[in-house]
Amino acid sequence: MKRNTTITLFYSGVFIFCVSIISLSMWLGKGLDAPYQAPSPAIHTGKDTAPQWFEISEDLAAVTQDQQQVKLSDLRGKVWVVAEFFAICPHCAVRNGEELRKIYDEFGKDPDFHIACISVDPETDTPERLRDYASAVGADSKNWWFLNAGNASMTHQYLENVLKFFGIRQRTDPLDIEANGKYAHDLGFILVDRDFKVIGKWPLADARSEQGKKLDPLLYDKLKGELFARIRLELDKK
Repeated sequence: MKRNTTITLFYSGVFIFCVSIISLSMWLGKGLDAPYQAPSPAIHTGKDTAPQWFEISEDLAAVTQDQQQVKLSDLRGKVWVVAEFFAICPHCAVRNGEELRKIYDEFGKDPDFHIACISVDPETDTPERLRDYASAVGADSKNWWFLNAGNASMTHQYLENVLKFFGIRQRTDPLDIEANGKYAHDLGFILVDRDFKVIGKWPLADARSEQGKKLDPLLYDKLKGELFARIRLELDKK
């Protein structure tokens, strides 16, 4: 599957995607032409736009690829990126896995940095499958978790209502499922600061898609540069 396959397959409509990309492009066009000033980026979600900063209001318990019981609150005091995925998704590894690996290569050696990938298909993503997936992308469980939080409905509610990801949609067409996996889900990366607050969302896979490039061919580099700069800024805060 080509890495630039249209993002339309992942959202319930092109409209939501276009609005998100255009909004991000307009916002970044103002902020990134000048030297980086560490603005508070808008949070673009599948529902109403969330406040620029919001503390994560509820915790989530899950099992890692090493079958360790953890909670997201264990990451208080760290700077971390959280993303949705599922192990048998034919696109996650190529689209988001590649982007997350770039982030990990840049910041993974910092003891205060972490990545958490939460499965949207916990019934299928066993610890063994998560371990194989983590091994395939070169993730060390000490600072890159692949998480199974148990019940799918509860997990989806948490991802949508607490972390403010786009709504997750279960596919019903057998051919669509075969080509694209069981769930359509958000490919954006959410950044959380040391105080357990969400401080931004960066849809790198969206911007890298063919549709995203048509809307703004420079958007991917802008988003990536802004995300990396923001991570560095937050890590510098002790």
